[in-house]
Amino acid sequence: MALTALLDGALMAERTGTGTPTVVGLHGWGRSRADLLPVLAGLDALAVDLPGFGASPPPPCAWGSADYADALAPAITAPVVVVGHSFGGRVAVQLAARHPSLVSGLVLTGTPLLRRTTGSGRAPLAFRLAKKLNAAGLLSEERMEAQRRKHGSADYRNATGVMRECLVRLVNEDYRDLLGRIEVPVAMVWGAADTAAPLDMAREAQQLFPRATLAVSASSGHLLDAPLHALLSQALA
Repeated sequence: MALTALLDGALMAERTGTGTPTVVGLHGWGRSRADLLPVLAGLDALAVDLPGFGASPPPPCAWGSADYADALAPAITAPVVVVGHSFGGRVAVQLAARHPSLVSGLVLTGTPLLRRTTGSGRAPLAFRLAKKLNAAGLLSEERMEAQRRKHGSADYRNATGVMRECLVRLVNEDYRDLLGRIEVPVAMVWGAADTAAPLDMAREAQQLFPRATLAVSASSGHLLDAPLHALLSQALA
């Protein structure tokens, strides 16, 4: 299928079906629209390359998820169900909170909705201390960058320029205060072995949404696989 240029080329997407899109798919960090195409097949949908990924140009500056949501909003002309994987789910939540008239439902998978301050998801002590020293002006940016490279994720090491700055903003976001404002139905689909967005976090987030369900694939992790595709398709049926 051919790519469609939206918003004067600021956003590239692929359409499925023949009618006005009723579903929008948002991929994870470092991924592209291709991840969601198996789920969107047979639907009137739009699989988006978020700015900085796939065929879409990068954002002009360091965006957070709210900026991504605001940039996406003008491309949506009628209420849609938004399917978001990981980073795409962050954007989907912001879109539902900031532009509620555009969103009729959410389907979220592997989305880090709550920032961990304790437990296994917390950053190493040395890295947390370095961040505090850097913020206080007691550790140079050069040394802070060395700590980021040492303790940062593969996503951080692979990102460059403005996309690395975006990632730093995104991973420090927490959506706890937003979830209770989202009145549309939310279908959460999770891999039991997801280490990027652990299942216990998903269960906690489910309780914060007014209308959320949670389906779990016992064999899946963070990346989309056939069992997760099947559960996502069921959520959209």
